[in-house]
Amino acid sequence: MQNSSHINPKIRLGTLLKIAEKSESGDLNRDFQSVKRIVVKIGTSVLTKADGHLDKKYMDSIARQINELIKTEKQIIIVSSGAIGSGVKELKLKVMPRDIPTRQGAAAIGQSILIETWRSVFRKYNLKVAQLLLTYEAFSNRRTYLNLRNSMAILAKYGAIPIINENDPISVHEIEATFGDNDKLSALVAAKVDAELLVLLTDVHGLYDKNPRHKDAKLIPEITEISPEIESFGGKAGSWRTKGGMKTKIEAAKIAMESKCNMIIANAWEKRILTRIIKGEALGTLFRASKTGYTNKERWIRFSKSHGTIIIDQGAKYALQKGGSLLPSGITQLEGKFSPGDIVLLIHEEQEIAKGIVDYSSEELERIKGKSSDQIEKILGYKNYDNVIRRENMVRSQKSSS
Repeated sequence: MQNSSHINPKIRLGTLLKIAEKSESGDLNRDFQSVKRIVVKIGTSVLTKADGHLDKKYMDSIARQINELIKTEKQIIIVSSGAIGSGVKELKLKVMPRDIPTRQGAAAIGQSILIETWRSVFRKYNLKVAQLLLTYEAFSNRRTYLNLRNSMAILAKYGAIPIINENDPISVHEIEATFGDNDKLSALVAAKVDAELLVLLTDVHGLYDKNPRHKDAKLIPEITEISPEIESFGGKAGSWRTKGGMKTKIEAAKIAMESKCNMIIANAWEKRILTRIIKGEALGTLFRASKTGYTNKERWIRFSKSHGTIIIDQGAKYALQKGGSLLPSGITQLEGKFSPGDIVLLIHEEQEIAKGIVDYSSEELERIKGKSSDQIEKILGYKNYDNVIRRENMVRSQKSSS
């Protein structure tokens, strides 16, 4: 794969503009009518009015479109923001609180309002909803991850529409920015359920080559690779009411694309936006799914939270990039505390080389790092494996292996 950082930005932008011309003429293939599983993420700025109340009329329009899609045998999963904002309004707070305890309290109050509103709009179409509140740990613990996957399968079997949100009342780190107003959460959900399409409904038409406030800003209709130039178009995070922004949406696109899932950023206020996207209208910015994405197990490893870091030498880096396992002899330094079965980052000269499931604890590795495998039993008094991380439990970074 060619390193996009060496591509002339003017050439890349010229290519994007050619794509835009094709989009306007209808040449781009965007027919998603054969897609079966779709994740729809709706942000706080869309679901709430300026006064902080939920926009029930808009939520009803989404329920009506989803009802139509379900009749064509589509499975729809909603990732819904809006709990904290609803709670803030219910508590009659004048500004969005900055301290975590108050935000968590607002989320606890607002979540019940949010799910009841979703339940009421879907009830009109005789559709059931199911509430799922998740934290990043749900994607980092393998057993929890698999149980969640099974739960989603059961909900699909009985025709219930999952309404997913971050579990803000018990979150600490995530509530600040980890999921980015549910952008990253929606991508992780899409990866987990093998979704074929992720739609992020927001308050802009898509990704632009510069701030859309500029008159000469151009919408980028399609992206097949997230280059440094594309990342630079993301700008900063969102408004006072949201944790997201275009930056977090590009991060979500990376996850979706690597998981063989197409992703579209589109303007939520376009009439019948969901049904029009499925029929193939060139709305918003499409991030094309990679043809060489990760397997389900690899996704879990790749997108899980790391419990520590292993610094490796040049020889180990070379071996890993050739598909080998990590041996203790290739370890130079450790960061953090972790146990056998935890996921760790593998770093060489500040570059991420891989992530993997470690077979020894950080305390054990401190004793055997830099040593050959035949010395493990002599040093520890036992030997679990010759390898620190087996190759089948490792996911190489695409950048490091390109």
